[in-house]
Amino acid sequence: MGQSLTLPVPEALHGTYAVAFAGAPAAPRELAREQVLLRVRPPLRDLVVGMLDSPMLTLDLRPADEFPPLPADLLAAYRAAPADLAAIAGASHLLAVRAAYRPGWPPAHEWATRAVAGALGAAAGAPVVDVFTPRVLSPAELTASLPGADGEIRLTDWMLLPHTAGPHGFWFTTKGLARFGLPELQTENVPPPLLEPWGRLLNGLARRVLDLWLDELAAHETPLVVDLPEIVSVGLQDVAAAQGAAEQMRREVSVRLRLDEEGEVPVLTVLAAEDGPDRLESLCAALFGMPHPEVL
Repeated sequence: MGQSLTLPVPEALHGTYAVAFAGAPAAPRELAREQVLLRVRPPLRDLVVGMLDSPMLTLDLRPADEFPPLPADLLAAYRAAPADLAAIAGASHLLAVRAAYRPGWPPAHEWATRAVAGALGAAAGAPVVDVFTPRVLSPAELTASLPGADGEIRLTDWMLLPHTAGPHGFWFTTKGLARFGLPELQTENVPPPLLEPWGRLLNGLARRVLDLWLDELAAHETPLVVDLPEIVSVGLQDVAAAQGAAEQMRREVSVRLRLDEEGEVPVLTVLAAEDGPDRLESLCAALFGMPHPEVL
């Protein structure tokens, strides 16, 4: 039987977005309120306006050269359009939209800052940069990522899954779970034929781990730490839920999480629940019903 992993709960979480303006907007907070009321639907609108009217959300407008430069190489790597890169490079002013909020649901710090930045960017035709990633969010991507009337989101709209090639396979690391207070997930030495299925499995696992985290936060009043199971099941329903879809088939596999704290920030390394050769291949085959790579 697996044991528990004890994870610290941050006192507050922070969301930051940048809007690159060709010219300085007048009265940005008043403009933000006006545009949010115009462009954001309830019930999200009420949350955003409440954050705007509180000290939890700040708007910091300055000449562009008074901010550290936005990382053009990373923005390009995350598929920013050339026109957006040119607009960011030529911006006279940047507006930093920042918010802080307690861990839990809803993630008001992220929803409010993304909605405010998106409303201002849409009004001015200005690029919006998600500083956490970092990447440029198109108006369509930004609007689609915000929660609907049911308060649900697609996790994949808030999390990326970059991977890099190494001598023994691919290295996967999620980028987005930290928005909710969790360590990111990582897997080393993923065989090339598993590039797509292992990515899908990690998306589903991220959804399952986030649900476990939120359940624990909701069960305790301002906890300092949360215990998560070392052995976690991930199923086809989790994979679908990460994409905002539903899945009727209830097929699951188990993985083991290991908390690694040696680096700059802690990460959760994803391992097979049981060691053995072809263990990642076996997990993907069991979950997705795919043959082993050697018989493809």
